[in-house]
Amino acid sequence: MDLHEAESCVRLVPIFQQLNHDAVRAIASLVRDHHYDEREQLFTAGTDADALVIIAHGQVKITQSTASGREQLLRLLQPGDFDGEAVLFTPTERTTTATALTGTQACTISRTDFQKLLQSTPALALNVLNALGQRVVALEAQATAANTASVAERLATYIVETGAGLGRNDFDLPLPKKDLAAYLGTTPETISRKLTEFSEQGWIEQSGRRHLVVKDSDSLTMVE
Repeated sequence: MDLHEAESCVRLVPIFQQLNHDAVRAIASLVRDHHYDEREQLFTAGTDADALVIIAHGQVKITQSTASGREQLLRLLQPGDFDGEAVLFTPTERTTTATALTGTQACTISRTDFQKLLQSTPALALNVLNALGQRVVALEAQATAANTASVAERLATYIVETGAGLGRNDFDLPLPKKDLAAYLGTTPETISRKLTEFSEQGWIEQSGRRHLVVKDSDSLTMVE
């Protein structure tokens, strides 16, 4: 990964988006590039959380084991998403496992490298602190929006983001319907019903159990 690509990766993280070019370039010099095959783990629960992980391409599921040993899906990471923002500021242990659902390219920034940079550049440290405050406000707004969005809206958003992340409009859903339903806070039956409604509207085409062709992404983004 060249410096320009690394800078693009850094700018995906909200706390870095308001920084000037020199600051972004300094952080980009710390980026390490990794490729993961489908089903390969990016990290596992119980290991040292020592790096911020930014998804450049692909889709990753974040899971946690329940007391009974069952895998529980917590969230999905699409291109532009990241895991471990707090890792850059404090030592901690992973409580979740990240697994690639498709071929995935990820950028990482280690806590050790990042903190050395902050110590040597006080102005950057202050800018990052200000950006963290803005990030808290944005997260609160996102949480409110997520709680009020309908199942249809959440499903449509997931479909559009998955296609964008894979770079095509013809793909298999990376998640089985039962896992997708758990992720979206609904039931597999509701997922099937909404997909049928999207098909009847001409927004998607379905074939097999998980294959979709997105025909009208603009309409999907306007679902309420």
